Amino acid sequence: MTMKTILILSILVASLTSNASVKVIYGEDNRVDVKDSTNSLFVELAKSTAGMISGSSLTLTGDSYRISASTLTQRGMCSSERFADQITAANCSGFLVGEDLLVTAGHCIRSQADCNRYKWVFDYAYAAGTEAKGSFNVPKESVYNCKKIIEQKLTRSDMNDYALIKLDRKVTDRRPLQFRQKGKIEVGANLVVIGHPTGLPTKIADGANVRSLKGTYFQANLDTYGGNSGSAVFNADTGVVEGILVRGETDYVRRGGCRVSNVISNRGGRGEDVTYITEIKALRNL
Repeated sequence: MTMKTILILSILVASLTSNASVKVIYGEDNRVDVKDSTNSLFVELAKSTAGMISGSSLTLTGDSYRISASTLTQRGMCSSERFADQITAANCSGFLVGEDLLVTAGHCIRSQADCNRYKWVFDYAYAAGTEAKGSFNVPKESVYNCKKIIEQKLTRSDMNDYALIKLDRKVTDRRPLQFRQKGKIEVGANLVVIGHPTGLPTKIADGANVRSLKGTYFQANLDTYGGNSGSAVFNADTGVVEGILVRGETDYVRRGGCRVSNVISNRGGRGEDVTYITEIKALRNL
């Protein structure tokens, strides 16, 4: 292998791994807490999404887990940022596609060691009537372990990025999401993403559209951040999963002694990359 080839491969790897955790706000910030959403379809879809949280952030007390983590401001974001006082416990996002099957980004779960290190937490969201600040509890039944990786991709050549994992038990209190099984979404289609931007409790962000179709992914102007990696991206009109949020623009920029969201025009920037859900071969047999 020549020195030039090694350099090119190094650049490709750095690009794939660094862009995997950076996202941005396009135009208006469309993120809302689940409790503040007025769209009943989106609220229902959110029930089947989960956060990937380190076991060290979870404390079992009786019949519930207490989730603890630093807030946005404690992590260096400006106090003027939306959701500044909320905790940021999730490293990635995921969503239920079978009774014990969950999809996330390939760069979130790369090995069985990653599988063992994190728990998958449903209901990591502020419900109606709760104050959206600080740590809070989720039922013990809402927390699952990753049992094994069924299928995973994180490749330089085609920028493919996804993982399908098996949970330690069946999920019986919420429905697996419907997902596209063939074909591709159309350019201009309306989108909504549900996940955990910067590790925050579940946020719903609509008002986005498909910009372009690529080989293994499509690009869209979704309001997403690091932590949204692995989020389900839905057709906003049908509620069907179209893909997995994996890459995008820089999410925060420095302003004085703290950081603020990177906001660009609705048509600006490179767009966020979304792996087609149809790339996961194992799902074709469900």
